[in-house]
Amino acid sequence: MRPTAAVIEPLVPTSVQDALMVVDHSDNAVVVCDDAARITYVNQGFVRMLGYTPDEVIGRRPSDFLVGPHTDPDTLEWVRGQLHSQQGYRTELLAYAKSGVPLWISAVVNPVYDAERKVRNILGIYTDITHSKLHEELHRKVLGAIVREQPIGEVLTQVCREVEKIMPEAVATVIGLDDYGRLHPLAAPSLPDEIAAVIEGEMAGPMVGACGSAAWSGQPVLSTDIERDPRWQAYKAPFLKLGIRACWSSPIKAHDGRVLGTFALYYWENRAPDDFHQRVADVCLHLCALALERERTRAHMHKLSFYDTLTGLPNRMLFNNKAEQMLLTAARHDATAAVLFIDIDRFKIVNDTQGHAAGDALLRELARRLGAELGDGDVVARLAGDEFIIALPECSAEEAANLADRLLARLSQPVNAGRMMMTPQASVGVAMFPGDGWDVDSLVRHADIAMYRAKSEGGSRIVFYSLEMNQAMQERLALESALRDAVRSGQLRLHYQPQVEMGPDTRLHGVEALLRWRHPEIGEISPSTFVPMAEECGLIDELGRWTLEEACTQMADWRRRGVAVPRVSVNLSAINFEQQDLPAFIGNVLGKSGLTPAELMIEVTESVMLAEKPEVLGNIDALHRMGVPLSIDDFGTGYSSLSHLHRLPVSEVKLDMSFVRDLEHSAAARSLTTSVLRIGESLSLKVVAEGVENEAQRAVLASLNCAVLQGYFVSRPLSPHSLERWISLNSTE
Repeated sequence: MRPTAAVIEPLVPTSVQDALMVVDHSDNAVVVCDDAARITYVNQGFVRMLGYTPDEVIGRRPSDFLVGPHTDPDTLEWVRGQLHSQQGYRTELLAYAKSGVPLWISAVVNPVYDAERKVRNILGIYTDITHSKLHEELHRKVLGAIVREQPIGEVLTQVCREVEKIMPEAVATVIGLDDYGRLHPLAAPSLPDEIAAVIEGEMAGPMVGACGSAAWSGQPVLSTDIERDPRWQAYKAPFLKLGIRACWSSPIKAHDGRVLGTFALYYWENRAPDDFHQRVADVCLHLCALALERERTRAHMHKLSFYDTLTGLPNRMLFNNKAEQMLLTAARHDATAAVLFIDIDRFKIVNDTQGHAAGDALLRELARRLGAELGDGDVVARLAGDEFIIALPECSAEEAANLADRLLARLSQPVNAGRMMMTPQASVGVAMFPGDGWDVDSLVRHADIAMYRAKSEGGSRIVFYSLEMNQAMQERLALESALRDAVRSGQLRLHYQPQVEMGPDTRLHGVEALLRWRHPEIGEISPSTFVPMAEECGLIDELGRWTLEEACTQMADWRRRGVAVPRVSVNLSAINFEQQDLPAFIGNVLGKSGLTPAELMIEVTESVMLAEKPEVLGNIDALHRMGVPLSIDDFGTGYSSLSHLHRLPVSEVKLDMSFVRDLEHSAAARSLTTSVLRIGESLSLKVVAEGVENEAQRAVLASLNCAVLQGYFVSRPLSPHSLERWISLNSTE
């Protein structure tokens, strides 16, 4: 916005002195220059703001003495261009007072014309906006860094540098406080590394300098004289050597009052903070708390995503990552490696007779025993239930057998399980790299086959995988062939599971289309069996498209007959999204069935939504432009990047049923569920809880304000006819 140039009429005050006195009392700096931009007059506001007397600036251009090391050169060049064109302007500039102290000023500059419309003077009015501008710059840069998920050290270093830019008389630092009360320097860009070494790992306490004391007490601590302050006795030497004489440290607190760390200003002289320093610190404390809480939440979600909440062991996802690296190393060195699949024999009896708490305690103890027997390079993970998996690098078959023997002996040591003493037994299957497989999935699968052979032989034994065990694989291949026939011969059908919005008036939110297969000889085959099989044998794209067409045809039939189904959700795989014609195919299906895009919801996994493949991203964007809503299925089982999530065209997320299942007895599951719900709320996404099976789970979800439920508590998947009857029975007037 460019201020309008003005013609200043001759002043007619009672006296010129009165007019100048009024101008001098202004908090703004008033500068009058001639047509060459040389100063001819400044008011006392200019003197107070910038420290220069009139004698020091008359005849000089403002740009000759107000700029400094951090003044933006592009802004300066733009200002010169405006002056050259004799046009008024408004801008914000980082200027420097006579003392060298930087300050942000808002400058409004206008040419003053004489009666003949020639520029006679240039009038400038400067306003000190340092505090508001620093607040704005800090928020813009720090919040931007948080959204971009920059490392926490970089975010906090940005805070310190912005403060020091505007406050050269101080040095800014941020120190973190861990759950054990130890201090960890996170940002101190103007201090040498040896200072951080002095503080690293120290326990917060009343005699641990200003920062340790502030972290310990939860209150600001001021040391105006480090040399004489008893709290600094053990730490002052390196600071005094640098010339630091004073420190003011304030605790950084989470929203619940927990101390997360400290923000401190160090001074080169014995002094206390002034009002400006205190206002700046308030802004910094808020931003540091936001960054540290975000980091803790991210670390917590990472742990929930990659570690088993019961035993603390890696989960399958983390195991796969580590084992894959192990196999790559083994392949490069032409070495062997082993994968051990361990299942606790008759573990169900413990849960059934002693309760799940006793079963959980037993699993934690067995996990501890497994970890105690392994070396540094070995990887152990809990897969699910009572199943554990171990990867052993550079391990021969003989070494794997010896370790498996030791593990069985260690696991079989007596342990209390509830009210009984038991001697755990386990079955172990072993697969060797590269003989039994070149990738993690193959080795785990083969070790699993061997483990089941050990169980079938009575358990409490070790079995190595062999080719003879491939009979099961032959049966699987026969099933794959039958699945291909089923797609073409009409053996497949869809059932629909209702999703309901809970509240005073429960109403249908939509239905999810679920694939079913009845084999003419075997009978019903579980989707958990044939869907993964379809993915492996290349049928998944055809299955996805068949499901989409069938679901839309059924929706069209319901529309014609007035059956009140708001929309249908269809799961599509990563393979579906890699096909370039997917948007056109969906458009054709909608056109043939006469449905609007809003009546179809496409469900995809997190990995599909976060894929970097151009064809996948292109299809996601095309569907969004078509108006087809997208839902992230099984949300929380992967590691979604929030910086990606807020940019994705998602309408809905589905909380994975594994978290819903644990809601009643797992604080971690409730914590993750709360996080997902808050993410959905902040991004205006609908959250659907899957796998709700009982009233207790519904009650927990209701207390967390999760409105949409799906699962056996609502209804089992139903045939179209049964769904219509269910709607009729559950409809409200």
